[in-house]
Amino acid sequence: MTLPDAFLGAPLAHRAFHAKVRGRPENSRAAIEAAIEAGYGIEIDVQLSRDNIAMVFHDYELSRLTAEKGPIRQRSAKELANIPLKGGDETIPTLAEVLDLVAGRVPVLIEIKDQDGVMGPNVGALEGSVARALTDYDGPVAVMSFNPHSMAEMASLAPDVPRGLATCSFSHEDWPILPQVTRTLLARIPDLERVGACFISHDVKDLAAPRVAEIKDAGLPVLCWTVKSKRMETQAREIADNVTFEGYAAKLPA
Repeated sequence: MTLPDAFLGAPLAHRAFHAKVRGRPENSRAAIEAAIEAGYGIEIDVQLSRDNIAMVFHDYELSRLTAEKGPIRQRSAKELANIPLKGGDETIPTLAEVLDLVAGRVPVLIEIKDQDGVMGPNVGALEGSVARALTDYDGPVAVMSFNPHSMAEMASLAPDVPRGLATCSFSHEDWPILPQVTRTLLARIPDLERVGACFISHDVKDLAAPRVAEIKDAGLPVLCWTVKSKRMETQAREIADNVTFEGYAAKLPA
């Protein structure tokens, strides 16, 4: 399995092409339409509702992105569909709704957020919902997660969907709840072959890591996150095959 070429062309808009001042909240339908109109690929996040529906939403808690409080996991998909996102007049969409909206027009990279809490094997419900949503989808799509167990589950549930690992140095500062032994292990990116990953998406600040060079030399595409300026993009592209960006208009390929 290989990552479709579409993911190595146009830059990927991080949480879609969002902009608060323009009424395009992150991971919203408006931000997705804006990305498509601009010609960008899309990176989105999924979390799980109480009734086991994949929702396009980044955080575990509702408070940063909505006026509500509490875990998204404690609300049903119907309830979430009625919660307005800050910075716009939209509500939280399901993954199925977003896929219907995109309809294969641009590549979609789906990050499956860890539901285990410590990157462990307690996964399955969110992966199952993602797999169901992708059953009849016709268009360039790929999934990834920081949790390798999630991608092992996707290998079983949806073996034909390209999958990768979201990776970084797993510093204590960025991952304070993870045990040190877990952080040290994940930073080595040891699970590529085990989960059948065909790419990584690595922290832009850590692209010079020797392990990234090994993966690139092995022929696997290296994407990166999150590029926030044209200057950062230029530097990232010295190593990365494509960028995930936000906060500016990334340059489209000629």
